[in-house]
This record gives sequence, structure tokens and C-alpha cells, in this order.
Amino acid sequence: MVGVFDRVFEIGPVFRAEKHNTSRHLNEYVGLDFEMGFIQGMEDVMAMQTAMLKHLFAYVKEHCAKELASWKAEAPVIDQIPALTFLEARDLLGTKGKKVNKWDLDPDDEVALCDLAKKKYNSDFLFITHFPAAKRPFYAMDDPHDDRFALSFDLLFRGLEVTTGGQRIHDYNEQVEKINRMGLDPADFASYLMIHKYGMPPHGGIGMGLERLTMKLLGLKNVREASLFPRDTGRLTP
Repeated sequence: MVGVFDRVFEIGPVFRAEKHNTSRHLNEYVGLDFEMGFIQGMEDVMAMQTAMLKHLFAYVKEHCAKELASWKAEAPVIDQIPALTFLEARDLLGTKGKKVNKWDLDPDDEVALCDLAKKKYNSDFLFITHFPAAKRPFYAMDDPHDDRFALSFDLLFRGLEVTTGGQRIHDYNEQVEKINRMGLDPADFASYLMIHKYGMPPHGGIGMGLERLTMKLLGLKNVREASLFPRDTGRLTP
């Protein structure tokens, strides 16, 4: 839709076949998403999310002070959100005595990086950018300076990843080449590729989980506590 509208915003239910027997995963959750066209780079997307979160938490502090007090919760103060590349984050975490995931961050990594961000930057949020391209979706644009990495980021909040986003591929030939390179069949993505033939602007966006954001805002231990009727593959009725 970014080929039609410059900005697309969505709040809606999402259904995913995720690992559900964990404290951080839901099969059914509320997604807060946006896509934006005519960007200069993924930094524009990160700036948009930063501005959105500033507005969101300023509103919560003004209008939900009673509710925050009842939960003994503190809304974060956001100035600028610091950012580290995936490799910088890995280096800061160190590898001594630890099995390292060369493709991603594990939950303990996210907690440690947020502790670092709080101490060094006094920030409850931290962007991690330039994840390995091999483990990001086929539509994530590769970094033109080093195609081992994608122009893709996660946003961590108080020890938990709450957002994945980045810049998408807008060039048709580039997108087909990456689909083939990842062992997929372009024919399976014909409806997605169609708009690329007519011209897509440089674009990007995010997907953020409302329940994870609420969980960390209120200091809850399990994401199910942030869902009114949590359902999953083993429990379909409320």
C-alpha cells in the first residue's frame, strides 16, 4: 500500500505460529505497525518510531497517572534512543564461557544490552541495527556497503525485543534476485512482486507488539498477563 499512500498505519490483531510456551510469545496479539515511503534510509523509520514512542508515553503519563500508580509503574522518559550495530552489541556482550548465536540475540543478551543502555545512556530503549541478512526476511534490504548485513533493526525495551523493522527492497530485479538467493520461488510471491514492476518508492516500516510493550511498561513477568483473553494452539477458548 505504500505505493499508493505515503504513510500506512495499522492497529490490529495478528495471528502467528510462534513458540507459545514461553513468557514472551503469544500466538494471538495486537500489532502496532506502520510503513512509510520516500525514505532516505532505515534511520528515517527509527526516527519515526522514536517520535511515536515519545508521544505515546507523554500521553500515558498525562492521562493514565492513576493507572500507572496502581501498578507502581514508571513510564519511560525518551530523548534520543541509542543505537548499536549487531556486531557492536556482540562485542560488548563478550563471548567468555558463553555459547554465541552468530545470527541473533538470545533473551539473556537482550537483558544485558538493556542494562548497558540504562547505565551508559540512561535509556530504557535500545536499537540494535544491521542484523545478519541470512536470517532476516526476503524483503529486507541488504546493506549496500556490506551485504552480509541487512538494513534491519530490533528495538529493545527494558530487556525485551518489542519491535522489528527496517528498510524494504523496492527494486524489482533486486527483490527477485534475493528471493532466488534465499532458495524461494518468485512465483509464490507474484502478488507481492507486482507493485515492484510499476515502481515502489524507497520505503520501510516496523511491527511492534502491544502486549510486549505493556508487559515491560507494567513490569509483568509473562506476556499473557498483558492480554485479556490469551489464546494459543493449545488453548483456543478464553
